[in-house]
Amino acid sequence: MGEVDEAFIQAVEHRPKLAITEAEGIPLINLSIFNSHDLPSNPSSIETLVEEVRDACKNWGFFQVINHGVPLEKREKLEMASRKFFAQSTEEKMKVRGDEVNPLGYYDSLFTENVRDWKEVFDLMVKNPIVIPASHEANDNGLKEVVNRWPEDPFELREAFEGYAEEIEKLAHKLLELISLSLGLKANRLSGFFNDHTSFTRLNHYPSCPIPHLALGASGHKDGGALTVLAQDNVGGLQVKRKTDGEWICIKPTPHAYIVNVGDIIQVWSNDRYESVEHRVMANSEKERFSMPFFFNPDHNVMVEPLEELITEQDPAKYQAYNWGKFFATKMRSNFKKLDVDNIQIHHLKIKGEPS
Repeated sequence: MGEVDEAFIQAVEHRPKLAITEAEGIPLINLSIFNSHDLPSNPSSIETLVEEVRDACKNWGFFQVINHGVPLEKREKLEMASRKFFAQSTEEKMKVRGDEVNPLGYYDSLFTENVRDWKEVFDLMVKNPIVIPASHEANDNGLKEVVNRWPEDPFELREAFEGYAEEIEKLAHKLLELISLSLGLKANRLSGFFNDHTSFTRLNHYPSCPIPHLALGASGHKDGGALTVLAQDNVGGLQVKRKTDGEWICIKPTPHAYIVNVGDIIQVWSNDRYESVEHRVMANSEKERFSMPFFFNPDHNVMVEPLEELITEQDPAKYQAYNWGKFFATKMRSNFKKLDVDNIQIHHLKIKGEPS
């Protein structure tokens, strides 16, 4: 990382325009420069990469990355452990079920009275234990510690997760630096928000669905964090709403690639230069699907607001500041209990006079 940072900082301001290769609609970006021994002496390659990221974030909010540096064996090990976990009986999986006290662990939305998402998930924090706000109350500054729940079987899941999380976090930091540069900021401008980050990985299982005309694997939504880095199998089903015309675009899986999207936090930090884009997963009547999104989230005490460098007299701040920890805790707990407040979305935080 240190060598990459130096190259980033040495990159000059001239960034040539270029066409981006597109894979089934969204841009496909090659990160092989990160593994190049010529990196410090080749700033033009960084400039090109930064420009690709800028165009992808501005025009799509999504892109795929290849040659990203995450060891394939780490990913495959966790994928295998995930499949073993979800193959168990409901009774076994419920032993590590999350709740409103500790939202980490297993939960599902299958077979509920009002089917919305046809999936089951298992949530694991990268930093364990993690501290989050004790409640959503604005005047409550209390904190509480939550810990990952580990199943007895498969016993290898913990080791597989921890090995994978270390690698995917490295990739997320690289992507954060690229996005920072693409906004005209220093490479490390956003890094200080992630010292005690609240990032987590969600193991997703989408069983084959007998009523695909009545359900979605995951209904249309935007991600509330900073970045999402998604590993998916070869089944497919992810769709992105294209910004130009609102059409849903299918994202065909690229072997060993990761799909990256900017979340609400990047939208606010960038003061709407980049937009968090709606996406969904289609239900499949014939095949089950597995995926592993990594949600890269800042520290719980971070106040999210437009960055001062991106605010001008002609382009004033478009959002009120909000506390990420309370936003995050409310969202997580709402999976298990109907709270007395609605989940706040960033459009609720638009400053009066700004279009939502």
